[in-house]
Amino acid sequence: MTKEEFSEAFKHRVVVAFKHRVVVDPKYADKTWNILEHAILEIYNHNASGLSFEELYRNAYNVVLHKFGEKLYMGLVKTMTSHLKVVSKSIEASPGSFFLEELNRKWDDHNKALQMIRNILMFMDRTYIPSNQKTPVLDLGLNLWRDNIIHSSMIQTRLLNTLLELVHKERTGEVIDRGLMRNIIKMLMDLGPSVYGEDFEIPFLEVSAEFYGGESQEFIECCDCGDSLKKAEKRLNEEMERVTHYLDPRSEKKITTVVEKEMIENHMLRLIHMENSGLVNMLLDDKYEDLGRMYNLFCRVPDGLIKLRDVMTSHIRDTGKQLVTDPERLKDPVEFVQQLLDEKDKYDNIINLALNNDKTFQNALNSSFEYFINLNRRSPEFISLFVDYKLRKGLKGISEEDIDIILDKVMMLFRYLQDKDVFEKYHKQHLAKRLLSGKTVSDEAERSLIDTLQGFYASNPDLGDGPTLTVQFLTTGSWLTQPVNTFNLPAEVSAQCEKFRAYYLGTHTGRRLSWQTNMGTADIKANFGKGQKHELNVSTYQMCVLMLFNNSDHLSYMEIEQATEIPASDLKRCLQSMACVKGKNVLRKEPMSKDIGEDDAFFVNDKFGSKFYKVKTGTVVAQKESEPEKQETRQKVEEDRKPQIEAAIVRIMKSRKQLDHNNIITEVTKQLQSRFLANPIEVKKRIESLIEREFLERDNIDRKLYRYLA
Repeated sequence: MTKEEFSEAFKHRVVVAFKHRVVVDPKYADKTWNILEHAILEIYNHNASGLSFEELYRNAYNVVLHKFGEKLYMGLVKTMTSHLKVVSKSIEASPGSFFLEELNRKWDDHNKALQMIRNILMFMDRTYIPSNQKTPVLDLGLNLWRDNIIHSSMIQTRLLNTLLELVHKERTGEVIDRGLMRNIIKMLMDLGPSVYGEDFEIPFLEVSAEFYGGESQEFIECCDCGDSLKKAEKRLNEEMERVTHYLDPRSEKKITTVVEKEMIENHMLRLIHMENSGLVNMLLDDKYEDLGRMYNLFCRVPDGLIKLRDVMTSHIRDTGKQLVTDPERLKDPVEFVQQLLDEKDKYDNIINLALNNDKTFQNALNSSFEYFINLNRRSPEFISLFVDYKLRKGLKGISEEDIDIILDKVMMLFRYLQDKDVFEKYHKQHLAKRLLSGKTVSDEAERSLIDTLQGFYASNPDLGDGPTLTVQFLTTGSWLTQPVNTFNLPAEVSAQCEKFRAYYLGTHTGRRLSWQTNMGTADIKANFGKGQKHELNVSTYQMCVLMLFNNSDHLSYMEIEQATEIPASDLKRCLQSMACVKGKNVLRKEPMSKDIGEDDAFFVNDKFGSKFYKVKTGTVVAQKESEPEKQETRQKVEEDRKPQIEAAIVRIMKSRKQLDHNNIITEVTKQLQSRFLANPIEVKKRIESLIEREFLERDNIDRKLYRYLA
């Protein structure tokens, strides 16, 4: 018969009811329950081997099928409860040392019996219980165990006290049965998170806080900082190990927080400032292990590293301030800088080896060095003198790699300087004397430089009538403070550079030569009207512009820009400095104005004159300056800063059109901070000067508001 034929036949089938009711024995349910109850008791009495589980399952199945599920379920509850009350008495009667063992054994028996009972009553568990919203058999067994055993008035407190006593014994060095503890704790966890938490974990954490609070106080009173930290570290490790052996893994964070609070957080400042052994003593004595332990422990508590960093910063600043202001140390600039380098090495090692190379501590170290180095206004000079000393005679026999390491360390100090232009002023003076004096060639780095130049001129005897080229070598990453811009050098200068490049690369293998021509200077002999002759010390940019006038009396801005390819912003500042600054105006421009425009035209200023033959020529100073010389150098630096401040003001105001006084100060400081820290008083003076020269004007109503005059 096909599926369709079967369906058609089924439609016409008539279902006839029984003519006689099926009569069920009125005592069927009681009789069947008695059989099942007997079986449950036999299971509890360890006599399950003689039972037929198949027959028992069928009996339970029929009871549910005949709508006696409620009787079966309630009978189970009553039987299990009665049995567990007997078990409870047995556990209560067990002597102290066997209490946990008896509890563990009865728990194991209960679980095994519960599994067998559940197998017998599986049909009830799957049908009656869900439809009537009853507790499943296994959960019921756990709940009844909890209510009749764990929460028994004679067991609950005893169990907690026994567990806490065992933990205490273990903390005080005694050996306990961890396997038994693990089983009992797991029992509490199996009974539900609330049972584990309320019956054990919460009081466990409370007594732990009391224990570690007392212990930490004892150690603080009798031990030094290092030993106290070791004890705290040991206790933390013990608690984490305890969790892995017999506690809920989720308890680890809670118990370690207790230990951290009681043994570290509550005593942070006392540990840090502990006399003869606190943080400062660890820093002074380079105790890397103790410092590392303190860092690792303090990073676990709120604000721990902040307090650690604050105290360390304060100590470094105090130490550094003493170093840079001690009159005795200022007598020897080389020793002065060497001590700074030693201090930097010391704390770099501490941060790298003990403080996990923490960037926040490194930033604090950098901030501290910047603070105290700039307390001494002679720091730029001393750092330059240190470099000069090392390159003269302090690096004899040292490899090129070691030289680079020393110079890299010095450059870190340079980065801390606020007055970088002061260092540059001294460095140029020292470098010039080093290269030109001809008597300081004791180290290989300097000898290589001089020999290279001598060899170059010896191999090019035809250079006598051309420009004299002096080359200064700087390794990659040195202290150039301005970006490198490409531009066109005059043909005669460019030819000299190319000849030197060919010579240098031909005599050295595996090297590269990159020109930093925009950082150079030039001495130019110039003839003006009425026989005026001067030697002009100018920048490379200015040299490129001035040499164009050897072949032309008149040049437009666009012609100069095309010929030199100097970046527009640099070219305009260059032309402004030579055509618009009184006393330096070797050029004149049309139309006359205070700014440089693309339609301007430029001429040599035949009326230029100066009482000095050499215009803008610095004095070479290669030794520690006297007080008058120091004041003179500082004055020169301040003079050099004026046009830089003015140029920054003009750039800002040209872009913003109008700005109030405070914002001008802020933006000028920000623009110039890579070179020096602009003095607000000097910025104000430069603003006044620009107003006088009609670059800026004040607002008629708000006198602190300035406008740019186009």
